[in-house]
Amino acid sequence: MSTASVTAILVPILYLLSAALFIFGLKGLTRVRSARRGNQIAALAMLIAIIGTLLELGTIHWTYILAGLVIGSLIGTVAAIKVEMTGMPEMVALFNGSGGAASALVALSQIWDRVVEQETGGTVLAALGNAPGVTTVLAILIGTLTLSGSVVAYLKLAGKVKGQPILLPGRHLINAVLLLGSLLVGIWAVAQVTEPGMLEAVLLAVVAASFLLGIMLVIPIGGADMPVVISLLNSYSGVAAAMTGFVLENNVLIISGALVGASGLILTQIMCVAMNRTLANVLFGGFGAQETSTGGGGKDAYQNVRSFSAEEAALVLEAAESVIFVPGYGLAVAQAQHTVHELANVLEKRGAKVTYGIHPVAGRMPGHMNVLLAEADVPYEQLLEMEVINPEFKNTDVVIVVGANDVVNPAAEKEKGSPIYGMPVLEVWNAGTVIVVKRSLSSGFAGIKNELFEYDNTMMLFSDAKKAMQEILNEVKQL
Repeated sequence: MSTASVTAILVPILYLLSAALFIFGLKGLTRVRSARRGNQIAALAMLIAIIGTLLELGTIHWTYILAGLVIGSLIGTVAAIKVEMTGMPEMVALFNGSGGAASALVALSQIWDRVVEQETGGTVLAALGNAPGVTTVLAILIGTLTLSGSVVAYLKLAGKVKGQPILLPGRHLINAVLLLGSLLVGIWAVAQVTEPGMLEAVLLAVVAASFLLGIMLVIPIGGADMPVVISLLNSYSGVAAAMTGFVLENNVLIISGALVGASGLILTQIMCVAMNRTLANVLFGGFGAQETSTGGGGKDAYQNVRSFSAEEAALVLEAAESVIFVPGYGLAVAQAQHTVHELANVLEKRGAKVTYGIHPVAGRMPGHMNVLLAEADVPYEQLLEMEVINPEFKNTDVVIVVGANDVVNPAAEKEKGSPIYGMPVLEVWNAGTVIVVKRSLSSGFAGIKNELFEYDNTMMLFSDAKKAMQEILNEVKQL
């Protein structure tokens, strides 16, 4: 049997194995306990897909392949080592953008190779063979807007631009013109234009319009909605990859792209449900753009806030039979998860029941708190989702809120004029005592006052989360 025959048989088998492993890997990512194994399976699936692709290509310029492998590996390794968990949302945003850019560049490279360099003549559609022209345009359009949108999301998450929505007049009309114009002009270009020079100019215009569209789609979205935006951009990058799969006629790329696109969209919907908002409201609502009647959350807006010491908090914990920790972004920033777990262990040894209340949008990306606590070896069975933990608060002696704000705000249930009204939150105020560890009275991403801080059963500890938890831990040990 010839080498070509062996390759023709082996490549589909490798692609099928890769697709199956992608599915199993994605399944593993649905739970914290199996997430690491799922990630490893998905990585193996990608390696097999790459091997299959190289075999299918036959003639390969190994210099470029090895150069890309070395450079990409170095970038990924350095990023994985240096980026802290608090910077993971920004890193994920850049990953999404990189995926979108890769899809757009591959589609453009196919046009460049088969039309410009080979000078085949005729239209792009004819030069690309069986690849549909519309998928070529979609790969360029979606990939480019994913890149620019992800960059804006990164800048908002990193605090390099303000997190509040930027609402330009007529933005919906502008977005519609950019979207339809890019799509129609792009399809016309690949189907009708035969002159390479004109084709290049038109496609560059499509890229520019798509890049601007990505910016326009993300700047009206506030920082509070960034977890949803990250999920949606992840879905976009998957769809762009699937479209590129059609351009290359590569089945495994179509399958893997579709999996990423579908899973990203499902996660986006889960996040929207957790916030009791529709996707349309997130994308077009301009959440957080205007001040509301509930105030801006500054110190002057509060009346009866009482500050307590770590020693007083420890005295309350001494008598507690049940304690619930509610982690938030402040815990992530201070890297306080290990200290929290150590305090929890001490309380358990004293006979207290300890659990953790996890809100789906706590932190700045889906699953942020779960990963942080798992990193500190917190038992999985102690991490309880909102629907499970909420009924338990009324039977709990002490709740310790570490750096959370909007996800424990009573306004979501009690203030109809609040922008977060109707959003499911952790009902911590029903506990006997609520200890809130926070640097200041500054507002969360929603930009509104949190009346929990004024409640009679609330103890405010104004401090860095890690420092405060360490002080409480030291005091508890001395009791």
